Amino acid sequence: MMMNLLGLASAMDSVAWRGLVFTLFILNFVFACQLVLLQPLVSALDGKPSDATELFERVSQSIKVKRYSEALDDLNAAIEADPSLSEAYWHRASILRWLCRYEDSEKNYKKFLEMKPGNSAAEKELSQMLQAQSALVTAANLFDSGDFTKSLDYIDKVVFVFSPSCSRAKLLKVKLLLATKDYSSAISEAGYILKEDEDNLEALLLRGRAYYYLADHDVASRHFQKGLRLDPEHSELKKAYFGLKNLLKKTNSAEDNANKGKLRVAVEDYKAALALDPNHLAHNIHLHLGLCKVLVKLGRGKDAVNSCTEVLNIDGELVEALVQRGEAKLLVEDWEGAVADLKSAAEKSPQDMNIREVLMKAERSLKLSQRKDWYKILGVSKTSSMSEIKKAYKKLALQWHPDKNVDNREEAEAKFREIAAAYEVLGDEEKRTRYDRGEDIDDMGMGTGGAGFNPFGGGGQQFTFHFEGGFPGGGFPGGFGGFHF
Repeated sequence: MMMNLLGLASAMDSVAWRGLVFTLFILNFVFACQLVLLQPLVSALDGKPSDATELFERVSQSIKVKRYSEALDDLNAAIEADPSLSEAYWHRASILRWLCRYEDSEKNYKKFLEMKPGNSAAEKELSQMLQAQSALVTAANLFDSGDFTKSLDYIDKVVFVFSPSCSRAKLLKVKLLLATKDYSSAISEAGYILKEDEDNLEALLLRGRAYYYLADHDVASRHFQKGLRLDPEHSELKKAYFGLKNLLKKTNSAEDNANKGKLRVAVEDYKAALALDPNHLAHNIHLHLGLCKVLVKLGRGKDAVNSCTEVLNIDGELVEALVQRGEAKLLVEDWEGAVADLKSAAEKSPQDMNIREVLMKAERSLKLSQRKDWYKILGVSKTSSMSEIKKAYKKLALQWHPDKNVDNREEAEAKFREIAAAYEVLGDEEKRTRYDRGEDIDDMGMGTGGAGFNPFGGGGQQFTFHFEGGFPGGGFPGGFGGFHF
């Protein structure tokens, strides 16, 4: 029995010793890990300059690859381990300045200067930090007031000089580029932000808007959708995404109705689409042009001119808009305006025979508009008979004969000349027919306004007017040179 108890005690002593050895091994392993992983911090505590240098070198490497959080974590741990490590405060202040965390940066600069008063380099950085802080506030205020160019100057020339990694300033710059309609630059700047943080919701929203305003709607939609997958309730992303969907729906409806010949419905759809975002010029130019075409087909010339003018205000070189506005001006009888637009279109697209055909039509209409309206001069309609025309002519010739208008002889001669020219055309069936067709009859000696026609003799052509039955009283006393009634 005694031997059994001694054996049991011996076994228990063996287990205890093994446990003690195992415990010592674990403690030794933990201590070794501390030495390997936390050596810079331990060295800092020991006040060894070489180890502190190693710590700051590691921080520097983290900054180079833009791992600012890792750099700050190392510095935070070092300061926690040794609050007297002054250089760590300075490094932390600098990183916080780069990130435009200005309040925390200022505290760290001041803490360092308490420990190392009079350090000129740190004092200079503190001054730069305060300049950057002020510049960022000023830039934001200028943005709110609409002075985008000056705001950009503060961002580029002050904030980014002293705070190159300031995300707030980067996002503000993208907003400013959008506001100044520099969409390509906005896409690039937002892209740099997303390279560093691919889930940055505001950068996704702003970059999507830039693509949207370039009318690259598919890419814009993908940006909005990615943001909404990260945050389905993000109000601005929802507004942008569903606003784009609605715009495309209205646009497709307008185009479909125009193609189907439902022109009045198409007009309302185009107007509804245009009302959604008046600032979306890259897309609205197509909406205005589509609306102009439909209005021309409906014969609504004045409205069509306005719509095509909106297109040309956006892009004055768009040939199709010039042609459509030329057609619209023909509808409102703005012959000169139509010719001007169509000539401009023909110069820009000299091989397009359709444009030349419409231009010839406009030039013909302009020429016709500039000739004398012989019917109006004689006071008859285009459907008047030859006897009615002759009767009207006799009446006016008597009324305006110079011998009966001694007090206003010059005016009477002009009127009489015009009346005679009108009758020369309308009193001849063949000439009247050609005139009604819009043909040029200048070769008959009958120019507009009586060019080449001189009823008063004195050189040039003389005309003999025959009035059946003559004038009452056998003509005018003293006669009128070159006229025989």
